Amino acid sequence: MRRPVLASKVPEITVLFWVTKVLTTGMGETTSDFVVTTIEPVVGVAIAFVLLVAALLLQFRTRRYVPWVYWLAVVLVSVFGTMTADVVHVQFGVPYEVSTTVFAIALAVVFLLWWRTERTLSIHAIITPRREAFYWATVLTTFALGTAAGDWAAHVLGLGYLGSGFLFLVAICIPAVAYAFLDANKVATFWIAYILTRPLGASFADWLGVGPDRGGIGIGTGIVSLVLAIAIAGCVAALSRRQTRPRAALPIV
Repeated sequence: MRRPVLASKVPEITVLFWVTKVLTTGMGETTSDFVVTTIEPVVGVAIAFVLLVAALLLQFRTRRYVPWVYWLAVVLVSVFGTMTADVVHVQFGVPYEVSTTVFAIALAVVFLLWWRTERTLSIHAIITPRREAFYWATVLTTFALGTAAGDWAAHVLGLGYLGSGFLFLVAICIPAVAYAFLDANKVATFWIAYILTRPLGASFADWLGVGPDRGGIGIGTGIVSLVLAIAIAGCVAALSRRQTRPRAALPIV
């Protein structure tokens, strides 16, 4: 039986895409912190999981890229991915360097299975349900990995949230420069940058949200989450206005 082919289910990779992505990583971090310190952590994780499943079901039911549906799923992946990484450390006592390594291996396995099955890792080739499943498995794993890596840099390396944010800001410039000026592989540079957006956005959001006792300036995780949610909504509105027609998806390998 021939697999159903979809229109592209992911956005165009523009500056606005990267801005929105970084905002979602920050919101995921502070929202996770706000929820688990406001209600019972187990209940918070359960609620986040249910909302994530609902958002992904909605995303999979669409036949093309719908900005608000796609970015809603990304935000909830960010929240749940953050909670998953934090639970591994806080509840089970797994060191950040261990969880970072484990999540990195998990991501490598997802990439390997995706490549062996589809022979492409390009997000421009998300035109079948199976490729979309691989894509979202990758996205979820990158969020968990990025959360663990960000906490590792902030706490184990002793950089603090602000120092960690600047570290990953410099790091994300490397694939950007390699892509723009060195003719580096498009797929590889995309995924490296995508992974780095997580600790980049989360580190700066933590610095803004948490109190001085944790190395932040203490604006409050709830307030930061609200401001980021408004900013994301504005970006999604702009992305929606730019979308004029479904886009054909062409593999890039």
